[in-house]
Amino acid sequence: MRRSLKNIGLVTLSALITSGCTMLGPDFQEPTAPVESDWLETDDPLVNSESPTDPKWWQTAFQDPLLDELIEVALQENLTLRSAALRVLQSQQQLAIAIGNQYPQQQQATGLAAREKSNAVIFNDYSLGFNLTWEVDFWGRYRRQVESASAALDASVADYDGAMVSLLSQVAQNYILIRTFQARIAVARANIESQQESLRVSRAKFEAGEDSEIDADQAESLLNNTIASVPALETSLQQVKNSLAILLGKPPHDMNYLLGEKGDIPATPATVALGMPQNLIRQRPDIRAAERQLAAQSAQIGVAKTDLYPAFAIGGSIGSSAMKTGDLFTSDSSTWDLFGAFQWNIFNYGRLRSNVRLQDALFQKLLVDYRNTVLPAQGDVENSIVAYLKSYVPLASSQVAAAASTRAVAGSSAQ
Repeated sequence: MRRSLKNIGLVTLSALITSGCTMLGPDFQEPTAPVESDWLETDDPLVNSESPTDPKWWQTAFQDPLLDELIEVALQENLTLRSAALRVLQSQQQLAIAIGNQYPQQQQATGLAAREKSNAVIFNDYSLGFNLTWEVDFWGRYRRQVESASAALDASVADYDGAMVSLLSQVAQNYILIRTFQARIAVARANIESQQESLRVSRAKFEAGEDSEIDADQAESLLNNTIASVPALETSLQQVKNSLAILLGKPPHDMNYLLGEKGDIPATPATVALGMPQNLIRQRPDIRAAERQLAAQSAQIGVAKTDLYPAFAIGGSIGSSAMKTGDLFTSDSSTWDLFGAFQWNIFNYGRLRSNVRLQDALFQKLLVDYRNTVLPAQGDVENSIVAYLKSYVPLASSQVAAAASTRAVAGSSAQ
């Protein structure tokens, strides 16, 4: 009878240790979302369906060494990007904790050294011990937690990528705005000089009786309107410089030492490489983050389901005690024990089942959020494509108008 019970116990213990292959909960499947097979403006020669492959796209797009330097500084010093990187580090440690939970959860080494006196007798007591407890991952609870933590890490990496992409675009945009405002201020000051000369000529012609006073008044009004526009341009220029300084991780200060008083506005190639709409799901960090958050929540459904079943644990301890330290490892006063146990929350089934339904509802909500991320992303790209292509229509007209204005200035100056 004792031998049979012992054999049954060993078989049960072996089964608990070796059969940890059950995984409760759904296995995550990549979600589907409606994606068009091509862009709306595929026939336009300025749209290229090839995927952009250069990770440092701004270097080939703008070819501006100063902009390249600003971006490198921003990547090193921007505080928002640092915060995103620290969130990645937090997720890494949470994944490491989840992996560690698969091994014995309680491990403790104990030691005691005591000196006592009883009835005029003084004696010493020394002991050493070690014990551990391991909850066997019979239902896949800890493996699902690792799966969830791993997906959460991927989501934090995608968030970091999103912060980096946003930072790169903001630095480039602010730099181009700075160069644009500098050029507009230079043009306004040149116009002021020309309009001052025009006003002088108008007044001279009026005093000579060749023109009416209206022409001189109109020239004076145009001049003062141009003068009034310069402070607004200077204000906007300084505000953009302050924004750029913050992106570089610095307090607002004079950026002229780095930017100079004036520089050329970076020019970009007309053709844009977009790739296919299906690539959008793989490339956009916000879509990848939403998909990984969905995967992390899927694993949490399995974690919640494991609470419906009993948790099995094994463990034991070993120790030794002696009157002298030298006898700790040779003394016959040694102890050890092994145990197996289970815990089952059989009276909390209502709450536990509600938790499973809660985790599933959170999953369904994230699934809707994922699809709601994919659709606006396609809309953003389509809007950007049409805005980019249509901007070339007024550009051509503006170039013709500029040429005509140049000829008009030359003719007026000759007169």
